[in-house]
Amino acid sequence: MPDYCNCSDVFQYETDKVIRIQSRNYGTIKWLLHMIVFSYVSFALLSDKLYQHKEPLISSVHTKVKGVAEVQEEFVENGLKRVKQNVFDTADYTFPLQGNSFFVMTNFLKTEGQVRGLCPEQPTRRTICNSDRNCKKGWMDPQSKGIQTGRCVVYKGTLRTCEVSAWCPTEAVEEAPRPALLNSAENFTVLIKNNIDFPAHNYTTRNILPGLNITCIFHKIQNPQCPVFRLGDIFQEVGDNFSEVAIQGGIMGIEIYWDCNLDAWSHSCRPKYSFRRLDDKNAKESSYPGYNFRYAKYYKENNIEKRTLIKVFGIRFDILVFGTGGKFNFINLLVNIGSTLSYFGLATLVIDFLINTYSSKCCRSHVYPCCKFCKPCVVNEYYYQKKCETIVEPKATLKYVSFVDEPCIIRMVDQQLLGKSLQDVKSEAVARPQTDFTDLSRLPLSVYRPSRTSRQQEEVEMLREADSPRWCQCGNCRPSQLPENSRCLEELCCRKTQGPCITSSQLFKSLVLSRDALQFLLLYKEPLLAVDVDVTNRELRHCAYRCYATWRFGSQDLADFAILPSCCRWRIRKEFPKSEGQYSGFKNPY
Repeated sequence: MPDYCNCSDVFQYETDKVIRIQSRNYGTIKWLLHMIVFSYVSFALLSDKLYQHKEPLISSVHTKVKGVAEVQEEFVENGLKRVKQNVFDTADYTFPLQGNSFFVMTNFLKTEGQVRGLCPEQPTRRTICNSDRNCKKGWMDPQSKGIQTGRCVVYKGTLRTCEVSAWCPTEAVEEAPRPALLNSAENFTVLIKNNIDFPAHNYTTRNILPGLNITCIFHKIQNPQCPVFRLGDIFQEVGDNFSEVAIQGGIMGIEIYWDCNLDAWSHSCRPKYSFRRLDDKNAKESSYPGYNFRYAKYYKENNIEKRTLIKVFGIRFDILVFGTGGKFNFINLLVNIGSTLSYFGLATLVIDFLINTYSSKCCRSHVYPCCKFCKPCVVNEYYYQKKCETIVEPKATLKYVSFVDEPCIIRMVDQQLLGKSLQDVKSEAVARPQTDFTDLSRLPLSVYRPSRTSRQQEEVEMLREADSPRWCQCGNCRPSQLPENSRCLEELCCRKTQGPCITSSQLFKSLVLSRDALQFLLLYKEPLLAVDVDVTNRELRHCAYRCYATWRFGSQDLADFAILPSCCRWRIRKEFPKSEGQYSGFKNPY
């Protein structure tokens, strides 16, 4: 990047370059995915009303329970068990609770005539005793009804229990009556008044419609907007039996859902009622099933304070109100359209994935020609080469080599891994870039061609007589002249396996050894280059190195890090020798 800035650079526009692939298959995939995305975006935008600004509601609830039940209660009078009929109204079986809840009593146990005093505890495993030693004065069990006095007294017959200071007689441990005493409570009705408000939209409404006949009873299909609910119908909606739940009690949820569309052209804001059992109806006896609590009624008789203790079983109804109100908002429309448009990129992602499958080794047909699954990847390989350009970090230890018997790939070697000759070192195969270099063989130029000196001729003869090293596969390689610690960089043949040398090919002579072509390249780069024998040989030799690297590696970037085979270097040196006969060898460009 230059270290100066031009004011005209501010008024520039940059855009991405697009590669258009003429393919029916990929074109069909693109339009199919676009249609799917467009359908989904349109459906989501309209069905979910993403063009609206939505606000949660503020709610208040008021309930009224109505109904009358007749209850038969047993009591003992003058040693005889008698039954009396009692009528329970709203004040008897409903209890006010905090929040959006109400409680309806369905069953109860009474302990009448309790006074403060001393009496035996109800017999349990912890309260049964044989003597005073089994009772501890002042001790109180959380499950006990009072504080022990330290005495063991007769409870009934031969059964003895610890004496306690409490409300006497203490509450007996009994099961809830079956059937429930207020089993007829399933016919009770509850009126639910629910007011809601959306402050941001300045909109208030309630669940009771103007002119509604409050004698209606809610029905999911026939009368879904009626705010009056029969308790038995609520349990039928969730698949429970009211009579069974009434024995031990339970917790029921009444859900009121508001989905309000406040747009003038499609206004609707009506509640939807649903029901849900909130307690664990599968709980065992030891897990304290149902719902119950105790309360007492106090009175005086002959100036003695007494009370009636009542253990109440019943059903608590929790009213859960939730929902949102939406109204058209232009900003929300733009934001949601912009976010959903990103889904159109799925087509690009899918097609790029299909094209990039070429990067998998199993799909490289030129590396594994016997693979049956490689042929369908040939087209993807072509697209991949047009679309992607692989760039490797240009570090000094990175080297590239090419073998004539591996025509479509080059090999990448990290010098840090070198411990033996470059011919045998482990390398990574990468695709060879395609480059057209054949035009150089048709250049019609004819320039000055110097004749070899006698000393140069002797050097050529010496090269012919030298023995090939063990790592040579073509028979034309020569030992390296570099020091021993750097010699492995030049121990490289043009072939991976034994065969003819690349220097014997006509193309090598036309592209690399053609003096006319090399001089043309030198003069094209530097028109005023001095034509001298020594200078020209040095320039032609280096130009031949560059021509070979560009020809075999197909990329100028890779050619900068290319290692030329020994046979090629010495063939070029033979054609364009150095007068002193000493060559510097490979030099890193970085």
